[in-house]
Amino acid sequence: MQYRQLGRSGLRVSTLCLGTMTFGEADETSFMHKVGCDEPTAHHIMSRALDAGVNFFDTADVYGQDGLTERVIGRWFAAAGRRDDVVLATKFRFRMGKGPNSSGASRHRIVRAVEDSLRRLQTDRIDLYQVHMQDIDTPEDETLRALDDLVRAGKVLYLGASNYAAYRLMESLWTSERERLERFVAFQAQYSLVVRDIEREHVPVCLRHGLGVLPWSPLAGGFLSAKLERGAAPPAGTRLEQWKQRLASVDTERNWQIIAVLKAVAQELGATPAQVALAWCIHKPAVTSVIFGARSPEQLDDNLKAAALELSPAVMQRLDEASAFPLGYPYEFMRNVQGRW
Repeated sequence: MQYRQLGRSGLRVSTLCLGTMTFGEADETSFMHKVGCDEPTAHHIMSRALDAGVNFFDTADVYGQDGLTERVIGRWFAAAGRRDDVVLATKFRFRMGKGPNSSGASRHRIVRAVEDSLRRLQTDRIDLYQVHMQDIDTPEDETLRALDDLVRAGKVLYLGASNYAAYRLMESLWTSERERLERFVAFQAQYSLVVRDIEREHVPVCLRHGLGVLPWSPLAGGFLSAKLERGAAPPAGTRLEQWKQRLASVDTERNWQIIAVLKAVAQELGATPAQVALAWCIHKPAVTSVIFGARSPEQLDDNLKAAALELSPAVMQRLDEASAFPLGYPYEFMRNVQGRW
């Protein structure tokens, strides 16, 4: 396992990050119903991942339902006694409970959210605390001042953003510098061979200002594992079987072309398509650590091999070309004039 600095911070994390969204069995009221694993399996996966060198775990208060996944992790910390071996990341922003102040990124919400997460996780601090999505109803300086207070109190060590528009991310960085507040060191975003939109603006922002990119859904909900045949029903028990809308969104000519090249590259390298797709993310500029999920020890072991998979510049170019996407205006205009944007 290799380790990288998390953005411009001094924190070192593994190039693969264990995503925990599937930890815990949610009931039918949750969008994670029937796509999670039970608690003993989750505990086994966390221990196995840590033993393999994965020191970075990512979760969120909304995963599972009513804080289920955070509670699963907290009970593992209590039983395993390995809290100090893990760089723990969690997120807040989406609705937890009832009432007008049970969602968002206001000071009122943040103060309550962090205490609830600390209690569920059975820990005294959160290593990376992330805003799960920008809150357009709350001024960014209010959010940042509340987060800065948490860092100064020792409850949070580093800050990150997720699912921010590029303009808001820049506003946040500028506000932190102007007001001398703690700044984001990481940006978590959907990024894969299928979804490359952040390359337009977010990746240049992160490269210039020292934010480590943390891709989520690097396998596009399982599509890039290449176990699905075009026109066929998804394999039983997979997320794509449960999430029909997600399946429809990836069923495009471009994406099947990606699968064809991905399979060819995997065969040439003696790897699986999933390993190649994960390795592609690891090799991309600004990426610090790639968030992957596992519902079984077998899935974990398979995905871990991506950390050691080397992709040559020629292979990266083949995958880039197969997954090319329309840049749109003004990016195409700038590229046509200067060769880049």
